[in-house]
Amino acid sequence: MRVLIAPDSFKGSLTSVEVARALANGWHRARPDDEIQLCPLADGGEGTLAAIEAAGGWEWQTAEVTDPIARQIQARWLRSADGKRAVIEMAETSGLSRVTPAERDAVRATSAGLGDLLDHVAKSGITEVTLGIGGSATTDAGFGMLDALGMEFEPWVEGPRGVPTSLDGVWLYELGLYAHLDRVALQVACDVANPLLGPTGAAAVYGPQKGATPEQVGVLDQRIAHFADLLERAAERQERDTPGAGAAGGVGFALLAIQDSFRSFALRPGVDLVMDATDFDARLERADLVITGEGRIDAQTAFGKTALGVAKRAQAAGVPCIAVGGGVEPDGIAALAAVGAVAVPVVETPQTVDEAMAAGVGPLERVGERLARLISLG
Repeated sequence: MRVLIAPDSFKGSLTSVEVARALANGWHRARPDDEIQLCPLADGGEGTLAAIEAAGGWEWQTAEVTDPIARQIQARWLRSADGKRAVIEMAETSGLSRVTPAERDAVRATSAGLGDLLDHVAKSGITEVTLGIGGSATTDAGFGMLDALGMEFEPWVEGPRGVPTSLDGVWLYELGLYAHLDRVALQVACDVANPLLGPTGAAAVYGPQKGATPEQVGVLDQRIAHFADLLERAAERQERDTPGAGAAGGVGFALLAIQDSFRSFALRPGVDLVMDATDFDARLERADLVITGEGRIDAQTAFGKTALGVAKRAQAAGVPCIAVGGGVEPDGIAALAAVGAVAVPVVETPQTVDEAMAAGVGPLERVGERLARLISLG
């Protein structure tokens, strides 16, 4: 039997590469003669670099950038062997994983590091960039990123570069973005469809997980609304209601607004971009069964997460699909069942989320073995 194993990471616990290997090891215990292909995936958030690098043909690079609270750090990125393409990840520069829970500050966190990295890559002779914007710590509507890319504005920021303290009296002179960006074809991997503002916008939905209090959510929404007015006027584009504008604390909006500054631009579902980059469809053509998975299979699965993206392509190709989840809920089961996939939990005993995350690869190896034995029964 030919089995394609294509999971996302179990965030906070295991990378997609580790998950894929664990499932394969378990499967081989029960069916050692089967042919297994590993195709680790991601949805544009943390782990995207690791998933794409595992497909081969990429080299690790580093650049000095600014983290969410304006510290200098080294961020990784990928360069293709031919030197023309790059993959970058916002989580590497401005990600929530870059700060401790005590350091989370949705009001002051800056996306400047993403601008630093995009600038560095564009200057490196790269002509095609894939950018994953999931997993951010910021809610600055991309202000910091645009600052780092040359945007001209009133000198009103009192804190570190790209960390706004007030919007009183702010005025955007002009975009003034660096000319070398126009050599870049940019594809943005986005895993959400939220607008920029309002009850389903960047601040309301994602601000609390980045440290925002209920009162700060309102302040953030007003702040980015004001900045959106300025940026839309300067860019002559209305993008605040475009699906995905609310991604990454509004970085999706900023990139949509300045899209004419690039040679070409596309905002696409993250899992689709990563599947294309890892040659998923060619691997799927040879498979008799697909196993995917992610840390939680729940209501969010229906909104374009990796397991659903894999299941849809498997259904279109007529290949059975099983999705394993660290936690599995009825809404997630239903979302996958609608596209012909079966959800299977990894957990073996009642336990806390922290206990499940600390369990390592053992439970995944055992669920891989159970699935293989179930297939043998048929």
